[in-house]
Amino acid sequence: MKIIVPMAGRGSRLRPHTLTIPKPLIPIAGKPIVQRLVEDIAGVLEEKIEEIAFIIAEDFGPETEENLKAVAQSLGAKGTIYYQDKPLGTGHAIMCAQDSLSGPCVIAYADTLFRADFALDKEADSVIWVKQVANPQAYGVVSLNEADEITGLVEKPAEFVSDLAVIGIYYFKQGEVLKQELQAVLDAQLMHGGEYQINDGIKQMQAKGYVFKPGKIDEWMDCGNKNVTVETNGRMLQFLHKEGKHLVSETAKLENASIISPCFIGENAVIKDSTVGPNVSVGAGTVIKNSSVSESLIQNFSTITNAQLKNAMIGNHAKFDGNFTAISIGDYSELI
Repeated sequence: MKIIVPMAGRGSRLRPHTLTIPKPLIPIAGKPIVQRLVEDIAGVLEEKIEEIAFIIAEDFGPETEENLKAVAQSLGAKGTIYYQDKPLGTGHAIMCAQDSLSGPCVIAYADTLFRADFALDKEADSVIWVKQVANPQAYGVVSLNEADEITGLVEKPAEFVSDLAVIGIYYFKQGEVLKQELQAVLDAQLMHGGEYQINDGIKQMQAKGYVFKPGKIDEWMDCGNKNVTVETNGRMLQFLHKEGKHLVSETAKLENASIISPCFIGENAVIKDSTVGPNVSVGAGTVIKNSSVSESLIQNFSTITNAQLKNAMIGNHAKFDGNFTAISIGDYSELI
């Protein structure tokens, strides 16, 4: 089994954080988004992952590439890097990794997280993972027939089609078939808004009789902007806490500190004269003194003093001193 992860650009909705680190590498509950994503996919598949292919922009840099390869290696898989030189859509991004599109594979966009407990239907030619939503008009949705097969894909329907939204994770029993159909899309220059879309390849497969089934997930969490990323961090912490995961590092130093679960406290973090939690992630080496922090995400090697923080997102190597709330400051920033 292979996992193909289009990562595109750094992302603009999470600036300033994505000015220094690509969005999929921002940590959620102590692990990068993309690492949590591929680990959760591997858990659902219950199969050995042979290769994880990451499609990135060339300006991500060698350090990011090594970090991504390390994510693959942590799952016993080969990590492969491909480049998308132009932002020409999902279909184009996937075809940048065409050398890895063979055999069973999962394609997953790297800005979403999920929780699921279902057995993958490996007899289907493809599985599209979906989540029931209250406002389907805001999403791409699937329509089903009586045999629970996907018969249609509609983007942001003005009239009700279904309430099953596509979350951006797909299984293909034969990656070669998708590659063939996407190549036909590129050759025909079939574009929407200046982009090539995976949906056009899927629709061509359906027209040829390939069977698509839905994989219905329990929870779908977005990491699109600061507020939803902080919310996703809290939800993930709650899931991990209920599962009995140990979230506070043994090397963390807690002095006159009150930790309200769930919280992730990274290695060598220092919490002194402070209350932290609930739903807070504190990165490795970060120092928090004389502060109260809740519903927030603080990355590595930052210093927080005299703060009352809620719904805050703070980057790496940042310094914050004051009584501001609901802030979002990036790496190496100072607000004192």
